Amino acid sequence: MNDKSVAETVEISKKIECEKPLEEQIQIMEEYTECHRVHSECSVSRREVECLKVLYPRLFRHIEDQDLVVGRLDALPIGFGCVTSVGGVGHYCVFSKLAKLRQKAAGTPELVERLNALEAYWDNHDTRSIFFNDSLTETTMGKFVDAKYPAILTARLSGMYLDYPKLIDLGIPGLEALITGCLEKEQEADKVDFYKNLLECLQLLKTTILYHVNLCKKQLMQTAGTTRKKQLENIMEALGNILKRKPETLLEGIELSWLYSLLSSVVNYGRMDDYLGELLVHDLQAGLYDERQALAYIKSFFKLIEARRSNVNGRVVIGGKGRRNPETADVFCKIAIQAVMANKDIEPQFTLRIYSGMNPEIYELALQAIATGCTYPVLYNDDVNIPSVERALRVSHETALQYVPFGCGEIVISGQSVGTPNACINLLKILNISLNGGIDPWDGKDKSGGLALETPDRMKTFDDVRSQYERLLEYYIVQTAGAHRHSYEVMKSQVSFLFTSMLVDDCIARGRAVLNGGARYLGGTNETYGNINASDSLTAIKYWVYDKKKYTLSRVVEAMNDNFEHDPELRRDLVNAPKYGNDDPYADDIAVALHQFTCGKIEEQAKAFGFYSYNAVVINNQVNTEWGRATSASADGRLKGVYMNNGNNPQGGADKNGPTAMLNSLVRLKTDIHAGSVQNMKFNRYMCQTQGEKVKALLRTYFKNGGGQIMISVVSRGELEDAYQNPEKYPNLLVRVGGFSARFVELEKDVQREVISRTLN
Repeated sequence: MNDKSVAETVEISKKIECEKPLEEQIQIMEEYTECHRVHSECSVSRREVECLKVLYPRLFRHIEDQDLVVGRLDALPIGFGCVTSVGGVGHYCVFSKLAKLRQKAAGTPELVERLNALEAYWDNHDTRSIFFNDSLTETTMGKFVDAKYPAILTARLSGMYLDYPKLIDLGIPGLEALITGCLEKEQEADKVDFYKNLLECLQLLKTTILYHVNLCKKQLMQTAGTTRKKQLENIMEALGNILKRKPETLLEGIELSWLYSLLSSVVNYGRMDDYLGELLVHDLQAGLYDERQALAYIKSFFKLIEARRSNVNGRVVIGGKGRRNPETADVFCKIAIQAVMANKDIEPQFTLRIYSGMNPEIYELALQAIATGCTYPVLYNDDVNIPSVERALRVSHETALQYVPFGCGEIVISGQSVGTPNACINLLKILNISLNGGIDPWDGKDKSGGLALETPDRMKTFDDVRSQYERLLEYYIVQTAGAHRHSYEVMKSQVSFLFTSMLVDDCIARGRAVLNGGARYLGGTNETYGNINASDSLTAIKYWVYDKKKYTLSRVVEAMNDNFEHDPELRRDLVNAPKYGNDDPYADDIAVALHQFTCGKIEEQAKAFGFYSYNAVVINNQVNTEWGRATSASADGRLKGVYMNNGNNPQGGADKNGPTAMLNSLVRLKTDIHAGSVQNMKFNRYMCQTQGEKVKALLRTYFKNGGGQIMISVVSRGELEDAYQNPEKYPNLLVRVGGFSARFVELEKDVQREVISRTLN
């Protein structure tokens, strides 16, 4: 069961196509496929490294004239990776992209036949397809993001953060020495094989570095300008140096960490100020260049991250407690914020960890950047998050200091833990199924999971409604957790993720790959959607059916299933029922109860299925809109097919009492029982520019009261509405969608409408 019909992610903007001719692309994929077939009897690690040699460094692109840092990489429809946003998972075939190549080859039957042969092989060998064949069901669990299901699954190694400080501290020679030392002492055959293949990966890294030296030489021969020649010579010198020793300059540190990231397929880049700050300050103090040149290097580096366009990934984290040298790190922070302001791009997903006692200059500069409308940095509050991570991920305070958000906001420990979200559940759809006795009103199918569920006329109290919903919700939580754990087993049987394993503790020390007992903390996360729509629906039912007794539950459910077409008065009442986001305990208490039940039940699955930790995440991206398209009308008054709420935020337009009331509702949802949540706010551009102190006071109070995270879009009133109607006038208008940023005009129309619906403060 392959993924021909369902994309893993929505491509937020058009990616640059592979620069290689079609014939060459097919040839590389054929060689990769043959390598995979020939080495099918070898160890998983040996097959992986041999397949990687087919791809690298051949898939690297040419150097562009403006590049001060090098490393541009293509991804083919068949290859190796960790996540689908930049290729696929494990030994992958992205069947939809292979189909597009077939369209291009339509006039050449011989090429079409070769592509068909490739598809036939990967129908049975694509890593995710193997998992899907084992795990998908007819009605309850589908592929990510097949929105007609109450739960969706995938296999991926998303959100991995490498131990970049170790990479910088040891360099290639140091890593080789470390692994060689382990190899010389090892007796177990499988561990010996693992270590040998790690060393082969480092050799491949060196080959890739030499490849880029040659690319620089070629461009140097074609370059007349003195300035560009000097730039290329600097790059060549840096590349040559990291072959011989650990990095000593900023450019050397950037090149080593970046090229390693590309070979590992990792799409989040760690606490960058912590591992590059000292190198930057060294260069400035040595007089190698000034801050203006440092800014140029970082801008160029960030442009490479942007060009990779990993959609909901691309995290760069700066600031926060637990850095090795906060003073040098803060020098990097300041220049990096300036680079983000200058580039004004979608990626990197630039994230600042703030805390009491931090350098106020950094915080002021961050707010200035946000006020310009670039949506970055995203702010994370260490004073709340560090103790929350301690409790939720079951780690020590010292370990929690190294927390990092990835993707849309899931939290892991940098270089130590796995927290990939391979399962998602739709809380609102599950509630609608429960209210209909197990039948999904969207398509009329039984999605009860075999539970005996009551019809609306038999639920006499609100406790009946809530307890039945909780039973069904728990069923889906258990099923998705089990499937999630199985995704690790399937991936482990197919791949080792060698480059990733090399820089995740304790893989080298244990002689094990990241999913094969190597990772110190093998956890997972379950994405939850429609949380607030579900709690508001429960609130409306409690208010009108069981407290006010104006309607029966049967009438409410019948009207919902009819999309309220024949009962507009009832819908008006449901819309006007108490809503979360208004500092109203009636609605907020129900939201808190649902939040705690969901997070608690998901957390329980860690012990049941052998995760170190297993947590809910409330980090909606555009999936809240996609899943809304296949979710029937709900008891909060939301119509059929309409987007659901984003993250922990109120449904668009439901918060009526201003930003303080909304933030007061947000902080009632505990942060120490999940592994990440998303809070979005929209501020008027004029307000930010003229009443900045009010905005600061609002944020200060929110963080003091327990707010863990905030992401802000700054737009003018009417700007989004005009951009919706006249996109050609706003090509660079940036907004926060959920856990990621996008150019507004590149979003799908209903995603645009969801963004517009959010209250403008």
